[in-house]
Amino acid sequence: MINIYRTNKENMYKVEKIENIEKLCWIEMINPTQEEIQKISEQTNTNIDLLKKLLDEEELPRIEIEGGSTLIVIDTPYIIDNQYKHKYNTYPLGLILNDEYFITVSLKSLDIFDDFKKEKIKDFDIKKKTKFVIQILLHIASLYQLELKAINEDINKKEKTLYKSTNNKELVTLLNIEKTLTYFITSLKANDVVLEKLNKGNLIPMYEEDLNLLEDAIIENKQAIEMADIYREILTSMTDTYATIISNNLNDIMKFLASITIIFSVPTMISSMLGMNVFLGDIGSNPYSFIIIIGISVLLSLLLAWIFKKKGML
Repeated sequence: MINIYRTNKENMYKVEKIENIEKLCWIEMINPTQEEIQKISEQTNTNIDLLKKLLDEEELPRIEIEGGSTLIVIDTPYIIDNQYKHKYNTYPLGLILNDEYFITVSLKSLDIFDDFKKEKIKDFDIKKKTKFVIQILLHIASLYQLELKAINEDINKKEKTLYKSTNNKELVTLLNIEKTLTYFITSLKANDVVLEKLNKGNLIPMYEEDLNLLEDAIIENKQAIEMADIYREILTSMTDTYATIISNNLNDIMKFLASITIIFSVPTMISSMLGMNVFLGDIGSNPYSFIIIIGISVLLSLLLAWIFKKKGML
């Protein structure tokens, strides 16, 4: 799919969707077909290999210059399953700049562009391609932080549940979150390399305002890395601890059931013995023998229950 946008300076820099490609426009390509790639390559004079590379979801963050075009690949967070909160993967986003066009290529429709299209980004102008790139990088770093905070809240909620848990469901959820954090850390560190290369200022032309904005993006990205590292360390410790807690909870249940089984086996054993024509002497001829035997069984059961309780088995 191809979407084309421009900012209309005469209309308060309003973002407009247009039908045809024009100079200094933004071309958004979402999971493009081979025909769409060929078309954009011909109309924008962009090397077709740069566009085709971005169809690989394992493409690594990097900067590449070829044929008058600069390719910047950055990893972005993307939710992969709506049934499980905060289950994310990362997908590459390609940013291609040349003298006349700005092209973004992604395998999925990314939420990070919604704020740009809805004009929520301060001083956004598609024609300022370098600034647009840095604004995207800053927005991605902020999005990572936002999701990491949400993940931390989810971890805190799971913590309360795990104290009394005896199954692996909550533990599996924590493992999924830990997997997400691993993806995030790997992508954030790769993004950090790209940001540092851009900060050298010799890959794409930058003004002082652009450099200040890039510095903010670098700081935001490093903060996201630190947050993800801290949360993963906490989560790893929690996972090990709560695996032990779940095992102990299950052991307590098994001890309780074993104790109850033994306690209730006493009346069964006594009644079984008396059903084998055992001579009971005076008790057997006593009209209250049934009540006496039941009383003895109850007393023995209560004695066992007291012993088990004292030993912490009940």
